[in-house]
Amino acid sequence: MGLQRTADIESRFVAYVDGLAGVIGHGDRERPLRDYCTGLVMPCERKSVEPMAAVTAPARVGAQHQSLLHFVGEAPWSDENVLAKVREMVLPAIERHGPIEAWIIDDTGFPKQGRHSVGVARQYCGQLGKQDNCQVAVSLSLANHDASLPVAYQLYLPKEWAKDRARRRKAGVPKEVRFKTKPQIALEQLRWACAAGLPRGVVLMDAGYGADTDLRATITTLGLSYVAGAAYLGVGARARGRCHRRTGQVRGDHRS
Repeated sequence: MGLQRTADIESRFVAYVDGLAGVIGHGDRERPLRDYCTGLVMPCERKSVEPMAAVTAPARVGAQHQSLLHFVGEAPWSDENVLAKVREMVLPAIERHGPIEAWIIDDTGFPKQGRHSVGVARQYCGQLGKQDNCQVAVSLSLANHDASLPVAYQLYLPKEWAKDRARRRKAGVPKEVRFKTKPQIALEQLRWACAAGLPRGVVLMDAGYGADTDLRATITTLGLSYVAGAAYLGVGARARGRCHRRTGQVRGDHRS
């Protein structure tokens, strides 16, 4: 990579973080924001605060670890405002390569070793392709053939977490947060995106979401088209997949 290209990437990164810094509130959050974003793009295997502290401030790892931990877990900045700013900066760049064509409903699993991270439980983890200890987040992304951008992102709180007051209190889960299935979370994100006037596309979802009748019906009510995967048991109880448009019958297991 040439020096000019490296300098261009660096200047774009600085401008991007400057944009985010404008919506996180107090000025004392700007430095940990910059360090956190830097850590995310650095070549460390684990993107948690401890290894990120080691690569962003090797001479004062302990203090940097506390600074990043406070910024991520305690500082009262708004993730909604940050996502809105990201959308404001990134969506026009994506649309320069063509209009938005799809709204993608999906979830992402984050493997975990312990049990203290909010929402961690033994559940399906896409990264591992099996049931394991992980957190799961539901997202809605806008996409065209060039790129995609998550515009809504919410951590899934399993029932065992939602019902455990002591665990919720220790982890700082707000009282207003209640159990919702993944399709229910996705539906809220779709309603929000429609109300926000985001450029529309065909809703794409896998069988875990496509099997949810309420989700499919509400997508149609919102004036959106969709294509959904469908899991079903065929001859010999062999699991197979299909792709259905919105007029098709979708059968499969619900996600919860």
